Amino acid sequence: MVLPLQVQWSSLYNLRWSTRITRCLTPAEPIGIDDGFPSRNPGGVTEERAQAERFAELFRAVYLTFHRRDGPRGQLAGASRAVLEHLALAGPLTIGEAAAHMTRAQSVISEIVTHLESQGLLEREADPADRRRTLIWLTPSGHEALRRDREVLGVDHLARTMARLPPGRADDLIAGLRTLVDLATNPKED
Repeated sequence: MVLPLQVQWSSLYNLRWSTRITRCLTPAEPIGIDDGFPSRNPGGVTEERAQAERFAELFRAVYLTFHRRDGPRGQLAGASRAVLEHLALAGPLTIGEAAAHMTRAQSVISEIVTHLESQGLLEREADPADRRRTLIWLTPSGHEALRRDREVLGVDHLARTMARLPPGRADDLIAGLRTLVDLATNPKED
């Protein structure tokens, strides 16, 4: 008895798939390429690379989910931000010292300082070690403006979400990220 052509092809098709499935389920003979054996890695994606890619994907998702949406990130002009950041890192300086540190003309730094002082972000104070010198330093408002300007994520939204995590999970997450940053900034020398 001869089956119709359509039935014959269907049977052959099913036979091929069942053969393929059987081959997948039974151990195959190695053919000299990466067969999934741990001892063989012909330069494929390492576990570390795969983890890094998953982390990068999640980092993007975290940024897109939690980035600030309350208007422009900073109201500080670039030069003003640079002066505030430098003072926050270096400590109180004279205008001349700040100009030398930032390789700018003293008149330019003086103008920026005067502007920041009028906004209440900087203040001038006498140097306790030498009363002839005047130091510039951040006011509490200056510290707060700099903190807000550095803030990339919406902390309120992040706090509400972290409050929903199981106990200890937020601490684990923060500790893991801190370790990752520490390892990247202090690489082990080989």
